[in-house]
Amino acid sequence: WVPVVGLEVHAQISSNSKLFSGSQVQFAAPPNSLVSFFDASLPGTLPVLNRRCVEAAVMTGLALNCSINKKSLFDRKHYFYADLPAGYQITQQRVPIAVNGSLSYSLCIDNKMSQMVTKTVRIKQIQLEQDSGKSLHDDTRSQTLVDLNRAGVGLMEVVMEPDMCCGEEAAAAVRELQLILQTLGSSQAVMAEGQLRVDANVSVHHPGEPYGVRTEVKNINSIRFLAKAVDYEIQRQIEELENGGTILNETRAFDSKLGCTVPMRDKEGKQDYRFMPEPNLPPLILYDAKSLPANMNHQQVVNIDWIHERLPDLPSVKRAKLVEQYGILPEHSFTLLNEDGLTEFFENVVKQTKMKPKKVIGWILKDVLSYLKQHSLTVKESPVSSFLLADLLNLLEKKEISSTAAKQVLAELWKGEGKTSLEIVKEKKLELLQDQKELEQICQAVIDGQESEVMAIKAGNRKVLNKLIGLVQRETQGRSNPVLVKQLLEKKLSE
Repeated sequence: WVPVVGLEVHAQISSNSKLFSGSQVQFAAPPNSLVSFFDASLPGTLPVLNRRCVEAAVMTGLALNCSINKKSLFDRKHYFYADLPAGYQITQQRVPIAVNGSLSYSLCIDNKMSQMVTKTVRIKQIQLEQDSGKSLHDDTRSQTLVDLNRAGVGLMEVVMEPDMCCGEEAAAAVRELQLILQTLGSSQAVMAEGQLRVDANVSVHHPGEPYGVRTEVKNINSIRFLAKAVDYEIQRQIEELENGGTILNETRAFDSKLGCTVPMRDKEGKQDYRFMPEPNLPPLILYDAKSLPANMNHQQVVNIDWIHERLPDLPSVKRAKLVEQYGILPEHSFTLLNEDGLTEFFENVVKQTKMKPKKVIGWILKDVLSYLKQHSLTVKESPVSSFLLADLLNLLEKKEISSTAAKQVLAELWKGEGKTSLEIVKEKKLELLQDQKELEQICQAVIDGQESEVMAIKAGNRKVLNKLIGLVQRETQGRSNPVLVKQLLEKKLSE
């Protein structure tokens, strides 16, 4: 079976006001407190297009390698629902603002970060449209409450071609899109606040045959759930077809608690949206440097070239720069960018320490990041600042403490008691043993007590030496320099 996955991503535009009205956009405001007459669809109200939303859509289109249409049109899409007061949504069905783009994303092979493959999904179009309100179903009183705060908020719908074949690919593509939107500032793309919602179209067919009947899994609000929903739906369709069943062209929802998709409504008697041109909005005309009329007021127009010149470095460029500048592995650059604030944290530590970036990244990814994940903290909430970590790594680099001791100091720093690394080192007596005579005596004592190991080393088994180093480290409570210990042991064994 060949699975086929296409995505439609709705990204809420980062703007102070709505797409066609002056109402404020704010998450979790009191219900129905941000609703203008136009949002409530009172007779005689007219839409006024928000310039910021247009610029955000152009910026996103350029970042996704799209052609920007200098003339795009608005349409009405009719359907009747309690949270859509007008009975239609204003969207761009015929001529959207941007078309024919592409998005490159990378994913690991067999969960191995060291083996990454880059793939590309084609972007069919990006269109501007309004969001609907929110219906809250109160089952105990069997009633539905409607909150229109979200009604009319500006959305960009990014329609991807069916170029993916599994949940992992879909999740990687959406994660990359999310990073791009956040880098541009065109959407905050916080899925937990509904600023990025994904609909996945999934079908399966035999190689060489036409595509199968597709189902649509609506409103997936987390990247992890997206991967699970797509993979579950592929498996469900294969099992259904192999058992002689048929796939219905239907809309399904993903139940995250049960980990499966459930039917919502069928699409067979396909709803007729009765698309028609929006009579209250003229065509949206954009300009570039060549077509911009000389006497035009710059406040009144959107200049594509002006936006293009101001595009920031996209995530792919940032990763390449990190690899080139610091000599880190490409897979480490992905981790740095995927965790919000981790790149800045890493760069700050590198600036404040003498340690090589390749060693710094090890401490950040192995120790700092695993601690944050364990305690469900973000980088910005870390009790160990970049300054504190740099301070600790400087002690290690100056050979004042061993790496074992450094890990103990880090564990103390996590407690957030306001002590410096040096204070903890002195308090816990973790300084490296500087007295070489004392260290030689400890090495001799370990050799004397490990006859069989010594025999094995002399017979040519060098690996056993690590055990002796470990025993010296235990004797000195991690206060000995392993490199020096190795040298002393080798010298004594060859005597």
